[in-house]
Amino acid sequence: MDPIDRAHLRNPADSSHRIHRHAPSPALRELIRRYWIPVWDTDTPTTQQVLQYPVCLLVISDSYARLVGPARGISIKELSGRGWAFGVMLQPAAGTMLLASQESAPGAPSVQGVVDSHLELSALPAVGELVPEITRIMISDPHSAEGHDRAIQAVERTLGALGRPDAEGLLINDIVEWVEDDPDVQRVWQITERFGVSERTLQRLLLRRIGLTPKWLIARRRLHEVSERLQRGDGVRLADVAADLGYTDQAHLSRDFRTVTGMTPRAFAAQFA
Repeated sequence: MDPIDRAHLRNPADSSHRIHRHAPSPALRELIRRYWIPVWDTDTPTTQQVLQYPVCLLVISDSYARLVGPARGISIKELSGRGWAFGVMLQPAAGTMLLASQESAPGAPSVQGVVDSHLELSALPAVGELVPEITRIMISDPHSAEGHDRAIQAVERTLGALGRPDAEGLLINDIVEWVEDDPDVQRVWQITERFGVSERTLQRLLLRRIGLTPKWLIARRRLHEVSERLQRGDGVRLADVAADLGYTDQAHLSRDFRTVTGMTPRAFAAQFA
C-alpha cells in the first residue's frame, strides 16, 4: 500500500473519483512530500474522510485556493458533480516558511493558527501567483499527465525560491519522519532520547512547526497503522494490532479509532472483507 493511502478512509466501492499521485523532484523533498490530484465526476455526492498527516497542504481547485492546516480530528470533503483539485502535501518544515510571507503577520510564524483551519492563498504572496497558472493548466484536461508535469514544475519553481529549511525545519522533518516510520515509537521519551532534546523543548518545537503535540503525533501514527492493517482485509485480529501498537487493550484501540473516525474498526474493516 502507498503509505499516503492508509490515511484515506475511502470505501473500496467508491468509484466517484480518481486520484493521480506524483512524487516531488529530489531537490524539493525537504519541502514537498507528495502531489495528489483528485478528479471527480459523480451524480451522487460522496464524502471523503482523511486521517490527515501533521503537515500543511496547498490546495488549488476549480472553486478555491487555500493553505490547509493540519486536522486534529478527521478531514472531511464532499465531492459532487464534476471537479478537480491540485494538492501539494508539504513537509512539516514548509508550513512556517509559507506563513512567514503572510501579509501583516505579527511575530514569528506558527502553524498553530491554521490547525483545523485554512488561509486563502491570496494572503500568502509567496504562493498566491500560482493560482491562475495552475488553474489555466488544469482546467483544459485535469487528467493530462503533461498538464500535471507543467503544474508541478510551476509549484517547484515557486517553492524552490523559498530556499532550504533552516536547522529547526530539518529537525522537525526528521522527527516526524522517524515517528511515522517506526511503529516501536510509542512514548514521548523515546523521541526526546533519540533527538537529544528535553520534553519541554520538543513540545514547543512541535506546537510551532506543526501546531500539534508529541502525544498527538504518536497517536495519529497509530491510527494510520490501524487503518492500513484493516484495509488489507486479511482477517487481522484487533487484539494483535492493539498489542503491536502499544495500546492497553483492544477496547482502547476501538475507542480511539471510533472517536476520531466515527466508525468502529470492525465496521471499517468490513468494507474491505
